[in-house]
This record gives sequence, C-alpha cells and structure tokens, in this order.
Amino acid sequence: MGDADTIIIGAGPAGLFCAIHAASAGAKVIMLEKNPEPGSKLLLAGTGQCNLTHDGDIRDFVTHYGDHGKFVKPALLSFPNKTLMEFFQKRGLAMMTEGNGKVFPATRKSADVLGVLLAECAKEGVKINSSEPVTGIECDGDSFMVTTVSASYRAGSVVITTGGASYPQCGTTGDGYRLAQSLGQPVTEIAPALTPLLIRPFPFASLAGISFESMHFTVWRGGRKVADHTGDVLFTHLGLSGPGILDASRGILPGDIVRLSFAGPMRREEFAAELAKRAAENPGWQIGTILAKYPIPERLNRKLLSLAGISDDLTCAHFSLEKRSALITNCTEFPLVVTALGEFKIAMATRGGVALEGVNPKTMESKLVPGLFFAGEVLDIDGDTGGYNLQAAFSTGYLAAQGIRKRLGS
Repeated sequence: MGDADTIIIGAGPAGLFCAIHAASAGAKVIMLEKNPEPGSKLLLAGTGQCNLTHDGDIRDFVTHYGDHGKFVKPALLSFPNKTLMEFFQKRGLAMMTEGNGKVFPATRKSADVLGVLLAECAKEGVKINSSEPVTGIECDGDSFMVTTVSASYRAGSVVITTGGASYPQCGTTGDGYRLAQSLGQPVTEIAPALTPLLIRPFPFASLAGISFESMHFTVWRGGRKVADHTGDVLFTHLGLSGPGILDASRGILPGDIVRLSFAGPMRREEFAAELAKRAAENPGWQIGTILAKYPIPERLNRKLLSLAGISDDLTCAHFSLEKRSALITNCTEFPLVVTALGEFKIAMATRGGVALEGVNPKTMESKLVPGLFFAGEVLDIDGDTGGYNLQAAFSTGYLAAQGIRKRLGS
C-alpha cells in the first residue's frame, strides 16, 4: 500500500485522537506536524487550563453549534462528553466539573491533557513527524501521495486536521483549506469566531475591567433586531468581551449595533414606568440616587448620567422628559456600533472552513474524494465557549478513525 495506511496532517486534539483510535485498530499511522512540537494550540486552551468539554446531556450539545449542530450530532453521539472524561480518567488524569458545567483536568494543566494523548500515540505506535509541513496532496486512484518540505509519503487514506485560522502564532494559518481545495473540496469563507468586539470610539474605555453577569443584550442590523442574547459581558479598553459576547460574535458583523441593558432583566417600558414613579415620589433626590437602586456599578452610574447630559446635582424635580428618555435608553438599550471583530490572532475559533455538504457526517469522509477525511476546526463547525469546540474536535477525530477502520475492514 505504501508508507502508511493513513496519514494525518496536523497534530492537534482532533488529529491525535484520530491517530490513537485508528492505530488501536491496527492501522499504520504517520502524523505530519508543521510545528516543532505537537499540540501547540491545545496548550493554550482555556488559558492553559484546558476546558475539555461541558457537563450535561450530550444531546443538548447540538444547540451550541448554531446551524451546524445537526451535522456534528453523529460525531458527538459516537464519542460523547462522559466517554471523553472516562478516556482521560482511565489513564490517570482526573476530571473536575465547575458549577457552570465546564470540565477541566483536575490539575488545570493543558500540558497534562497533551501528555496523555502523546503517551497513547506512543503506545499505539503512531509515528509523529514534527517540523514537517505538508506542501501538497495528490490522489491517484486508491491512494494518496502527500508531499512535505522534506519527503513524500504514500497512504491509503488521509485525514486533514490542521485546525482553523485562529491563533496563527500556533501554526494554524489555514493550511488545511488550501489542501482541501487542491483536491476539489469546497471551502466556505472564513472569519474570526469567539472573539471580542471592537468599538470606535468606545465610551466605556475608562471602565475597562468591569463585568456583568447574565447581561441581556440584542444585536441589530439594518434597523432590525437579529438576535437576543443573555450572557456575561466584560468591558475592555477597546470594546466588549466576556463569554456572552464571545459566543454572540459568531453571528455579528462589522456595522451591527449591540444594545446593552444595564438595568438587569427589565425592559425599556418597565424601567421607564418605575423611574417615573420613583422620580415623582422623591422630587428632592438626585437622579444618581435613584439610579443607584439598580444593579449598576457606581462608576458606570455616573458615566450613564453624563452621557445622557445629566449633571451630578440634578434633582428629580427638574428631570425633563428629554433627559429622562436619554437615560432610559442608556440604561436599557445602550447602542454600540461594532467597528470590527477581533482578528484571528486573538479569536478562539474560526467561522467557516471545509464545507459540510461535501463531508459525510457519519464518517467524516469526503463525499467527493474517497479516503479523504476531515476532523476538528478545519471543518465549518464552531461552537460556543465552554468546551464545545474541543469536544467537537475529539468526537470528529474519533469518528474519522472509525471511517478509516471500515476502509481497512477492521
């Protein structure tokens, strides 16, 4: 057959997991990695603590991948979150689940997760060639010729697990898209995902570091509301971040307007009625005193008043309808125009990639090129924060390995 039964391009979580499960079935596996060491991006996962997956029913996971949840469902069910946790626990790496459902290794070290994967690869006889970027793939009949900067390899199947285009400093520079396209595989337009929103000018830059739990916010485009969200929001020097914003960023475009509600779950009409009632009952109070009754930090309180043209000493007796309307808007639907999304170098994931209509969701094999498989972020799959992207990487890697096993008849 050649140098290997299968060649896996990219030694990230999807590739390593695919290699382990293909080799355990007797396949001869060679992994080709462009970086000096495997798992570079995995080491950064969860700020180095590696949020592996999420707790709960795996069937609920599909709602966390947007329109592509249906595609990834067979992979998730083939190797669910509980099975993933057991995989590492059986190999001596305990798991811990936080109150928010995020699952981490008990050591809180991505390096320990990588260590388990590399130990399994060694145990199963997987050959990992680092510092060997792939320059091309050719398909000739029932086998593939994979060319690197230093050699050529022939194999019966190829798995592309090169990741997306986020964190290019880790070597994920979109190589997999180019390789896929060279074989006739369609690729959708890519963009940063799970990334902060940049706002110019950002009126709350001086309040960077303030965060809000379970904030309600909406996204508007062309004068129409396109999304409703509730999630944690963080002010940065340049705009908005936090888990809620990162998840929402997957559906946000430059020019969209994000409207923030600082008044908790209260909507505009409810807040307006309550504000009018309190102002009428306390004419001698300063407006800021009334605003302090809401879950709004004091520094933000003063900023919202200032942006509404309200002085610190203005009392309720002199609270004009114009200023009241401005303050109501500021507190319940403060508008911020998105200038840009954070670039790939700071994005946690990539939106877009190898088009899903060209891939069999039950095997991860190309519908166009028999023997060509894909797994992980190189596919047009991006999930919410909280371990959903790593779970998809492991599950699709596992499913691709099952496809390879079937080709080998094992």
